[in-house]
Amino acid sequence: MRHATDADHVIAVTTIVTRQRGVGKAGLIGVLWGLGHTFTIFIVGAAIILFKVEIPPRAGLTMELAVGLMLILLGALNLTGVLRWIQERYGAQTATEDLGSYHTWRPLLIGIVHGLAGSAAVALLVMATISDPWWATAYLLIFGAGTIAGMMLITGAIAMSLAYASSKFAGWNRGMGIASGVLSLAFGLFLSYQIGFVDGLFTSHPNWTPR
Repeated sequence: MRHATDADHVIAVTTIVTRQRGVGKAGLIGVLWGLGHTFTIFIVGAAIILFKVEIPPRAGLTMELAVGLMLILLGALNLTGVLRWIQERYGAQTATEDLGSYHTWRPLLIGIVHGLAGSAAVALLVMATISDPWWATAYLLIFGAGTIAGMMLITGAIAMSLAYASSKFAGWNRGMGIASGVLSLAFGLFLSYQIGFVDGLFTSHPNWTPR
């Protein structure tokens, strides 16, 4: 559950939640993010634990760079209003109720990308503490359940705060949409610079420490 509170996770889902109405929908976004995150953590982590797959430094940094690029994209879309256009064009008025197919896939895909970035670190942590590979693999599922619960609580809390603030202050939701877009864009640029140049992805000597 603590893993769900990492800055890049919270920033990513905030860019989505600020465009939603209702705590239930926001909680569902958190669950979908957690499912995507768990899927990647389990697949990649199980490969590392059971088959001793080694991830080269450049590949590991590339997976982490995907998170930075995704945050840049989410921030830019929020700021340019493209997200609202997509929601109006593809938003649901049908049975998968108010999330619609686009709203369903978006947090799921974001969770999958985040899982790529953290899967190696989680697998190595588990291998260092649990010697039996099958129990270590089971741990990944328990870890995933915690991230799903944690992100559901986080997105629900964000939505409740936004709903309360919007009832008190006119234009609050729009302002928060802009603020979340700026924050996502800035943090994504920071992560990309850190990974690309400080950690050396764009150099001839990449230095990757799974985290």
